[in-house]
Amino acid sequence: MNKHTGPISQPTDQTRARDWVKVLASYREPSTWRSFYELAVTLGPFIALWALAWWSLSVSAWLTLAISICNAAFLLRLFAIQHDCGHASFFKDRTLSDWVGRAIGVLTLTPYDVWRRTHSIHHSASGNLGRRGMGDISTLTVAEYKALSPLKRFGYRLYRHPVVLFGLGPGYLFFLQNRLPLGLMEKARYWVSAMCTNAAIIVVLLVIWYFGGIMPILLIFVPSTLLAATAGVWLFYVQHQFETTHWETNENWDLHDAALQGSSYYVLPAVLQWLSANIGIHHIHHLYSRIPFYRLPEVLRDHGGLADINRMTIRESFANARLHLWDEDSKRLLSFSDAKRVPAA
Repeated sequence: MNKHTGPISQPTDQTRARDWVKVLASYREPSTWRSFYELAVTLGPFIALWALAWWSLSVSAWLTLAISICNAAFLLRLFAIQHDCGHASFFKDRTLSDWVGRAIGVLTLTPYDVWRRTHSIHHSASGNLGRRGMGDISTLTVAEYKALSPLKRFGYRLYRHPVVLFGLGPGYLFFLQNRLPLGLMEKARYWVSAMCTNAAIIVVLLVIWYFGGIMPILLIFVPSTLLAATAGVWLFYVQHQFETTHWETNENWDLHDAALQGSSYYVLPAVLQWLSANIGIHHIHHLYSRIPFYRLPEVLRDHGGLADINRMTIRESFANARLHLWDEDSKRLLSFSDAKRVPAA
């Protein structure tokens, strides 16, 4: 992975992260027809594949499962649209964005208002060592890890293990954790968001069970949701967990530097980039979250230097799964084995 250290791009020779905000503001306006189009070409195939998978139950359970796996990609894209709605970047009308987001939240098992708030906290504190814990993946510094008891070290290693993060974690997050407004329990509005979403999910599942029994739930709903959740967690992970990411103490932390330098540009094949709604262009999204996902490629086209910042291929991204601890001295995310060689404070 290459970390860009020279001039970023125009308009100046030494453009700082903060200076890019004014440049990127010109890309913030969504197109109403384009947004409805993106919603239609995502929701339409999702419903069609659900219907096809249901029909195929009378032919082959394996065929049903295969169709469900394919449909996970469109569920992932629906989550990306919900994500844009949460940033008020999908429609000009904030109310429309919110209600589209809430409706999609039933399909993604994600209470929209709860997620919007926790994700907002993630954006406002990403890379800040003093504000960890809400809307992000738990990351300890080398010094913090070495100060833990053996039992707590084991717990952190278990949490960061790929089997937990990308195997058990996604199912727990979307099927269980999202059922309560964790971290926001004191606010009634977030309870309403969670409970209304839960009620709508139950109604949908009861309708499916009434007309098709348990098999559509087991062979369509569960597999597609789990696979989409796993892909979503992986994307979120590689967007911020890479060797040269950006973490600073509260007094040295800067919102714009953290956004640009602490988020990756995940280079994906065209099909995967479409299915993930350009979320791989994450450094630009974090620097200016009001840009609709379908306009992010315009930014790279017009300001090619931005494509050199934290660029990461799929092959390179797999190495990130073994990085777990932030070393404040070398400014690198390290593996547990590499952290052993860091002198104790």
